[in-house]
Amino acid sequence: MSMPFYVAPEQVMKDRADYARKGIARGRSLVAAVCTEGIVICAENPSSTLRKVSEIYDRIGFAGVGKYNEFDQLRISGVRAADLKGYSFSREDVDARSLANQYAQILGQVFTHEMKPLEVEILVAEVGADADHDQLFHLLYDGTVIDETGTAVLGGDAEAVAERLLAALPAGPDLGAALTAAVGALAGAERTLAPAELEVALLDRSSARRCFRRLPDDEVASLLGVADAAPA
Repeated sequence: MSMPFYVAPEQVMKDRADYARKGIARGRSLVAAVCTEGIVICAENPSSTLRKVSEIYDRIGFAGVGKYNEFDQLRISGVRAADLKGYSFSREDVDARSLANQYAQILGQVFTHEMKPLEVEILVAEVGADADHDQLFHLLYDGTVIDETGTAVLGGDAEAVAERLLAALPAGPDLGAALTAAVGALAGAERTLAPAELEVALLDRSSARRCFRRLPDDEVASLLGVADAAPA
């Protein structure tokens, strides 16, 4: 009887982490920033049908990078969990922190016990009555939860994008300033991103209940000071 090959647990975890990071790095980055109007989420996404940014519940948004079908399954499970909790108890009982904890358990379970980890990073954002009560939870492929403050950057080139974002983002920005800084951080010095290449959503602080709102290309163009939103 042949003996099975032994692989150290540390090596298995490292290989899975490397695999997940390579998959995530193949996608485009995503930025979220707190502004006076709420939380703006901006992703480089030329597709008009596949969405990286979506609504989870009244004041809660979801965003993902990496393998689309995998983070979309997580989005659907989050919507179902939020609806069930809101229906069983109260709409006010649904919060981003509990959803982030549920996502962390799913991601950690898959990373530890399945052969292939999920090639995703996700963001769960909840807008509060003021900026001090906004919440941004950044979840990694292995279930690690990062409680971000003010900004969050997801994707393979996150460090460089984050540096550009922090350098360009003023203190207490309004929606236009936050979006301009986000787009500049995503594009970098050598590219220009048109509104048609972006997916932008706002968790609107002033809304009484349903806070999630997608920004159309013409509104994005106006906020960025671009004359024409149509692609060349």
